[in-house]
Amino acid sequence: MYDAHATSHNWLLKRAINALVRARLPAMRGVVLDLGCGVKPFGADIAAFADEYIGVDWINSLHTRAADVVADLNKPLPFADGSADHVVSFEVIEHLAEPDVMLTEAARVLRRGGQLTLSAPFQWWEHESPWDYQRFTRHGLRHRLGKAGFVDIEVAHTTGFWGVWFLKLNYQLHRLIRGPKLVRGIVRACLVPVWWLDQMAARVLDRVWTEPHETAGYFVTARKP
Repeated sequence: MYDAHATSHNWLLKRAINALVRARLPAMRGVVLDLGCGVKPFGADIAAFADEYIGVDWINSLHTRAADVVADLNKPLPFADGSADHVVSFEVIEHLAEPDVMLTEAARVLRRGGQLTLSAPFQWWEHESPWDYQRFTRHGLRHRLGKAGFVDIEVAHTTGFWGVWFLKLNYQLHRLIRGPKLVRGIVRACLVPVWWLDQMAARVLDRVWTEPHETAGYFVTARKP
């Protein structure tokens, strides 16, 4: 799972995604492909349910490379038709110049009845430049997955309005942590209580004052017919 320690500036989002992944784990059986696996934050969790877990990432990954298979997700995948039972991809699709290729390939390599699980940011800062190409609405995700051949498409929010804006504030405050090590430590120590309080407030406010059109991102599940 994502490291979501209470002293971090973004534990709210990471805990939300962790909870959604945890609920989905029992469906991750058989052969599971993790497209854009990075450092495999969910690898051990998925491997506990899957018969085989295969991490896939490309050679230009900005993360420590942990992939079992190196492949460009903008191009055809090096797997046979119907060879996987479940495909997962977490916070990756925005980094693809050709996202429809990945979705079409995910459908191709899945067996009939195979499952797809992915997450994608919506209101989020530009990151991992220059490989950050787009953001998707829930309608855009449904359209693209449907076009790729998926059915039973479900799209869930990862946060609400308050989560979005407190997380944006926390990322901006996090940029203040710079300079000598001692200074960084002092600044961080001052910010940790602010981060904890505003994320706790966001959790409460997003429950009592909801806004369906605001979210930091989406968590999507679908099936190949």
